[in-house]
Amino acid sequence: MDFVAGAIGGVCGVAVGYPLDTVKVRIQTEPKYTGIWHCIRDTYRQERVWGFYRGLSLPACTVSLVSSVSFGTYRHCLAHICRFRYGRTDAKPAKADITLSGFASGLVRVFLTSPTEVAKVRLQTQTQTQMQQRRPSASGPSAVPPPCPAPPVSLAPGPKYRGPLHCLATVAREEGLRGLYKGSSALLLRDGHSFATYFLSYAVLCELLTPAGRSQPDVLGVLLAGGCAGVLAWAVATPVDVIKSRLQADGQGQRRYRGLVHCVVTSVREEGPRVLFKGLSLNCCRAFPVNMVIFVAYEAVLRLTRGLLT
Repeated sequence: MDFVAGAIGGVCGVAVGYPLDTVKVRIQTEPKYTGIWHCIRDTYRQERVWGFYRGLSLPACTVSLVSSVSFGTYRHCLAHICRFRYGRTDAKPAKADITLSGFASGLVRVFLTSPTEVAKVRLQTQTQTQMQQRRPSASGPSAVPPPCPAPPVSLAPGPKYRGPLHCLATVAREEGLRGLYKGSSALLLRDGHSFATYFLSYAVLCELLTPAGRSQPDVLGVLLAGGCAGVLAWAVATPVDVIKSRLQADGQGQRRYRGLVHCVVTSVREEGPRVLFKGLSLNCCRAFPVNMVIFVAYEAVLRLTRGLLT
């Protein structure tokens, strides 16, 4: 049931957090934005509400599977560790057991999420990329007015990617299988330690918020523990998430980055160390309500099924 509960919780979470995820990706990949509200205003002015939901269909279809694998892997890994160390699966795990199980959960989900993350980031950023490619340079020979009127300009071509599946097919055709897993090294680094933090902080907070004489916290405790766990996980993950987004967005025009280390060095040299924390406040603001919903839905499904089976 952990797989089913995780799937339901994941769907609820993506419904709450996707618009802010779009803003987060654009802030991390587009230097022109000076802050969260600048990005929100610019996106709404140019693309209206639909702009915040670019690339949603693929994550909405796959998030249930990914979330199911994340929570299911965590629980099964934790059960095997407890059986190996303590002789039974229902033994109270140590914090190291929870951390290791969370880390394994993060690593497993990368193999499913990398292609969908590439498609999501490309779709979320393609409008800005096209505008930059069409905008004439402000210096050099192109800045000199032409000697005669320019011929009528044809309509600008439509978006390169018409949707998530078309984006995946285009990336696979143009960049090969490696293109679908671009940024996966950063994704491994991000999800491994962030999910270790995620599940460990949730377990610790639930233990602290459980009333005396009870084995589990109430709904308010789950809401608070889930929200705080999400904030802590994203605080840990944001620097690598910036690099991951830049690597995955790279490839829509002239490629800038040769790999993970080159992306880190180039980004820090051009924009300073603060670039690694772009979107941190937005990630934390988004993480609290999203993970409140995820864990409440997850725990509700588990408690409901336990009640039906007993």
